[in-house]
Amino acid sequence: MLFVPNEENDPRVNLAIETYLMKEVPVTEPILLFYINEPSIIIGRNQNTIEEINKDYVEEKGIHVVRRLSGGGAVYHDHGNLNFSFIMPDDGESFRDFAKVTQPIISALHDMGVEGAELKGRNDLVIGDKKFSGNAMYATNGRMFAHGTIMFDSDVNEVVNALKVRKDKIESKGIKSIRSRVTNIKPFLSEENQEMTTIDFREAILLKIFGVESREEIETYELTQADWKRINEISDEYYRNWDWNYGRSPEFDLVRRERFKIGSVEAKMNVAGGTINTIRVFGDFFGLGEISDVEEILTGIKYDKAAINEAVEKIDIKKYFGDITTADLVNLLY
Repeated sequence: MLFVPNEENDPRVNLAIETYLMKEVPVTEPILLFYINEPSIIIGRNQNTIEEINKDYVEEKGIHVVRRLSGGGAVYHDHGNLNFSFIMPDDGESFRDFAKVTQPIISALHDMGVEGAELKGRNDLVIGDKKFSGNAMYATNGRMFAHGTIMFDSDVNEVVNALKVRKDKIESKGIKSIRSRVTNIKPFLSEENQEMTTIDFREAILLKIFGVESREEIETYELTQADWKRINEISDEYYRNWDWNYGRSPEFDLVRRERFKIGSVEAKMNVAGGTINTIRVFGDFFGLGEISDVEEILTGIKYDKAAINEAVEKIDIKKYFGDITTADLVNLLY
C-alpha cells in the first residue's frame, strides 16, 4: 500500500486529489490518502444540496459546500475531523463491503484504546449507539475508492447548526439524509493519548495502519507539479463549480411564506437542475400590475442567492408588493 502525504485543508482541493488518484494515477496497489478539511459540508452525490444545509448559517460562517462523487448522506467537516480514503483496483468483490475496508481503521483505533469502535449497520462506525464515522464508496472504470470520516475532536454544535434545515423549506423529490447521534472519539482514547491534536492522531493512526514505527518506513507517493496542475483542473471542473455542487440537486418543490406589514406573500417554486423552473406568487398584499411580470423575471434563474438578488433588483417592488425591500423579497425566496 502507498501513502500520499497531504497538508491541504481546502475540501475543493482534497476531493480533487482523491478524484485524480482514482481516475488518472495507475493503481496497482491500494493508496491511502488522509485529509483534514476546514469547515465544510460534504454532500452525497445524489442529494438535494439545499435540503441538506442550513444555508443562512452556512453563508454567515463561510462554510464550504461541496458535492462528492460517492453516494450517502451529508457530513460536516472541520479541523477536528480526519478523513481517510482507500483508493484501489475494483476487484468486483469489495464494492459495498464496508467491513473489509473499515477494518484497518477499527483495528488501529482498538490499538489506541478505543475498544468499543465497531461497524454498525451498512456503513457507520460507532461507539455504543453513537456514530463517529460515516463511510461511502465510488467505482468507475475498474477502480474504486472507499472513504470515510473520523470525528476526532469536531465541534459537535457546528455539526448540528450547519446541517439543520428550517421546517418550512422543502417538499423534496430528492434523497434525504438520515441523521443520527454523533460523538467524537478523543474522549475514548487511552489516557496517554488525551493530549493529541488531529494532526497527532493522523500520524498515530497512519503508523498503526501500516504497522511500522516511523514514517520513513512507509512507501509514499509524492504529488508532482504536473499532478497538482491536473488536480486544480479537476477542482475547477467539479468542486469549485456551482453547477456541480448545487445544480445537480434533484428536482424539488419549494414553498416559502412570510407575513409582512403589507400582508402575506407566498412563493411556490419548482427547482430543477439548480434553476427555478416554475414559480407562482400568491398573497393578500395590494399590488399594482400583473404579478405574472414578477414570476416571469424569476423564472429560469439559478436558485442561488446572488442570482435571485440580481433578478429582484429588476423588479419594481413597491409597485407589485408595496412597502417591502429588496432584501425582504430575496429572503422570502431564498
